[in-house]
Amino acid sequence: MSRNYNNLMSRVFELILFGSLMLLPFVTSSFRVALFGKYLSYSIAAVGIVLLWGYTGILSLGQAVFFGLGAYALGMYLKLEASNFGLTDFMQWCGLEKLPLLWVPFKNVFIAILLGILIPALLAGALGYFTFKRSIKDVYFTLITQALAVIFVTLFIGQQPLTGGTNGLTNFKTFLGISLKDEKIKMWIYYLTLAVVIVLYVVGKVIVKKYGNILIAIRDNEERLKYLGINPLGYKITIYIFSAVLAAIGGMLFVLNVGMISPSEMGIIPSIELVLGVAIGGKVNLLGGIAGTVVAYFLKSIISENYPDIWLYLLGVVFIMISLIEYTNIKLIKNIRFSKLKKHITF
Repeated sequence: MSRNYNNLMSRVFELILFGSLMLLPFVTSSFRVALFGKYLSYSIAAVGIVLLWGYTGILSLGQAVFFGLGAYALGMYLKLEASNFGLTDFMQWCGLEKLPLLWVPFKNVFIAILLGILIPALLAGALGYFTFKRSIKDVYFTLITQALAVIFVTLFIGQQPLTGGTNGLTNFKTFLGISLKDEKIKMWIYYLTLAVVIVLYVVGKVIVKKYGNILIAIRDNEERLKYLGINPLGYKITIYIFSAVLAAIGGMLFVLNVGMISPSEMGIIPSIELVLGVAIGGKVNLLGGIAGTVVAYFLKSIISENYPDIWLYLLGVVFIMISLIEYTNIKLIKNIRFSKLKKHITF
């Protein structure tokens, strides 16, 4: 009875959340619609964080790096299209006379999208293999992902002729010849983002249904899982790659909704904000992760508009609270029994 009730409430919440988001363009301004399109872009990355952190217990504070890489990949195509596929404005300011070789593949939108997914996936796969293979986890893995964010932000700021430096990529005009300034196009971009969120939410539910017990077992007691003859390495690497791909997809849609991307979106603070949104909605709840992320970024916009100096302090306090709660939960599950685990794991 309780399970049926929970399923019913979940369906009701799905209808309320997604139904409200579908009706949003009809009840608010185009400016607010674009803002919520941005929030939904972040929520795509949040789905991956729920699977990675909530279910598998791997806290990454570098997800914004993958988000930024996806955004830059599509942003490079948009910038080239705005420049008639020649030198961009910042390249001319830096004295370049020829389009850098790095930019040439991004003249093709399909290659740009493919690279926007492939590069984050390869980076996550390599990092995941070399860390998880050496049993690096918990706070040590988190610190490595923080270092990754610092490295990429520094790299992208320092390479102004290639990346636009601190300003990043801006002044996009069209996408496949369609004006990005058109109000109707902005609305369709919003609906495209919402559709991707719904599709990936369903994919996430399928993953949880099939592999959720294994992921939870990895989170709660990885060593005991090994005693059952299950090697968690492949699962950890795969879920990390998947979360990186989702972040990259979110980044590409972010560029279409916002019309810019800069290194400031790739740092530690944006990564913490993504984790915060998931924590608000419930880190083992896919729908809650989406809703929590939208709420968190909506609150950020409201607070930043009225009290611009308070947001970072509030973010720090909330993240400390999350860390304390997470530590308490880890202590509570240390003695969890795995005697019946094998019955619940299906392949």
